[in-house]
Amino acid sequence: MKILVIGGTGKTGRELIKQGLEAGYRITALVRNPKKVKIDHPNLRVVQGDVLRPESFGKAFQGQDAVLSALGHKRFIVPTSILSAGTRNVIVEMEKQGIKRLICITSLGIGDSRFRMGLYYTLFAIPFILFFYFRDKAKQEDLIQESELDWTIVRPGQLTNGRRKGKYRTGKNLGSYILTLWISRADVAHFMLKQIEDPAYLHQTPGIIY
Repeated sequence: MKILVIGGTGKTGRELIKQGLEAGYRITALVRNPKKVKIDHPNLRVVQGDVLRPESFGKAFQGQDAVLSALGHKRFIVPTSILSAGTRNVIVEMEKQGIKRLICITSLGIGDSRFRMGLYYTLFAIPFILFFYFRDKAKQEDLIQESELDWTIVRPGQLTNGRRKGKYRTGKNLGSYILTLWISRADVAHFMLKQIEDPAYLHQTPGIIY
């Protein structure tokens, strides 16, 4: 299968590329700076493009079977629409190219998982540091859920750079109102890649934690 990875230079995106290649997928990575992609593999194609500039997509979407989005940024304390605007452009291009499967990472603490990132995030991090970021993620989720795509939105707990364990909990009503629960980026990538051919969470927003 041919997979397009959005946000492939981020830590989760790099795991998606690495594990996707290990699983035998043919990967196209759409990135703003190709020099940041350090993997060299015959089944990897790197395309320079910007989700905010759909005219830069070129042929990146053509012939793809699925799109995996690990889109993110570090502009936490200023109003931003990078995630929602970029995702809108991705959805439009997917519909234009006839690609149905979209798997996108957001976060616990959004939508019906509100408050499930624990007290630290609920009372401090989200309202005072991540307010605009989480507001944009919520808009991003709305756009995906309103689309005609075969989507799955993956909501992890606090992300770490730990190793892939391959054992984790997924589903609805995960997280904690009190504690902040964790999951490695490697295991999030592992779960996202499993969703490509597994319809169990089609049109759902599963959380993922240890």
